[in-house]
Amino acid sequence: MSDRRGFLKSSGLALAAGATGVAVGTSGCATAAAPAAPAVVTRRLADLPQARGPRLVVVGGGTSGLTIAKYAKKEFPGFDVVLVEKRDMYSSCFTSNLWYAGLITLENLANHSFLDAAVNNHYIYFNATVTGLDRAGKTLVTSEGDIKYDYLVIAPGISYDYDKIGVSDIDTKTALRQIYPGGFVSPTEHVTLHRKIREFEGGTFVQTVPGGNYRCLPAPYERACLIASLIKKNKLKGKVVILDANPDVTIKAKGFHAAFDELYKGIIDYKPNSAVKGVNVAKRTIETDFDSVQFTDAAIYPNVRASTLIEQLGLVAPATKSNQKEADIDTRFYNLVGDTSVYVTGDSRPHPYSKSANTSNTEAHYVAKVLAARAQGKEIAWSTPETICYSVVNAFPMQAISVKAHYVYDAGKDAITGFSPDTQVFENRDAAKGQATLEWAKGLYRDMFNA
Repeated sequence: MSDRRGFLKSSGLALAAGATGVAVGTSGCATAAAPAAPAVVTRRLADLPQARGPRLVVVGGGTSGLTIAKYAKKEFPGFDVVLVEKRDMYSSCFTSNLWYAGLITLENLANHSFLDAAVNNHYIYFNATVTGLDRAGKTLVTSEGDIKYDYLVIAPGISYDYDKIGVSDIDTKTALRQIYPGGFVSPTEHVTLHRKIREFEGGTFVQTVPGGNYRCLPAPYERACLIASLIKKNKLKGKVVILDANPDVTIKAKGFHAAFDELYKGIIDYKPNSAVKGVNVAKRTIETDFDSVQFTDAAIYPNVRASTLIEQLGLVAPATKSNQKEADIDTRFYNLVGDTSVYVTGDSRPHPYSKSANTSNTEAHYVAKVLAARAQGKEIAWSTPETICYSVVNAFPMQAISVKAHYVYDAGKDAITGFSPDTQVFENRDAAKGQATLEWAKGLYRDMFNA
């Protein structure tokens, strides 16, 4: 276990927080007039039963949305909950790296049903794509009709920002999305990366790490370790080059460096301060400030931003509050500034919290309580989310490192200013934490999908 100061130094979360934290609003009960929403055309009402209580509509069936749909109903059974999700099949991003190395099956990631979650937890799953929002009329517009709401939670996750890695032309962006996907947004990316990694026969595999507060800080380093494990096991003439935009590994640095040096010396080539500045797809080269790196194959992870849906619905915070186009929400209570009917949670929030599954899950438990209280004319005190994260650094045998963190809210600054004193980092890899990784994932699935 390292001390808290060491964790803050090594963690990209601290970098994301900045000197003053995040200042997003002043009160969860703001009553100022809401800004005008993008114009929408009301076509017809969605084919849904009449609401049997205050209707809570949750957009997004990821970790945050699934958790809120379940627990808001548990906290206040009077809610009529509708989960709107554009996918008809679920697959998780968390633990997907383990599939690439053959440590779990695809079934572990995808054998979970939106329908079962809805039936088990007494809400409605509605398969549709959001196309607009009329906040004045409290109407969500979808590809399958309009939905009236009393409360709306938008939890759409992230989108990639290729412009921030020097890729602005649409042909190159499209090529990167299809040929060298980052592997942190859609399930089909995982399938492509699984094939790439399992078919890799040697040469140079590049894994990039973006700057900013990107989704799952340790995951690119974990993926590099697991690819290196396969190279080592299969005795391939190959290496993994990590091009890291950051000055050092952003979290659990001691544990990852130990794996690089002790397990994968000569296989992993770690290059800090190597932000991607451009990609030549035809020549298979990546440009940085200092180098031109030739690759055989790659997972090119660009910078991230909030889901483009946040921008499309006119909910983006001013640049002074977010440089990743995240939502303009209250720091403590997640409602849009000036609108206590609409909330944004998960990885589209601007807080310096980890953009990770466990953080979104525990945050969603809290937001469910906020919604239940407000539906009954009450308020609750702020509570911190929890970040528990396991990173598998060796596949054969399966060994992991981990972190457990909470956060501090400064009322004077109305900002999240850092980690709580109970933050712990466990950087000595072992098989017990490897097994705990699997149990942690099973626990999240149970929490989202089971009754």
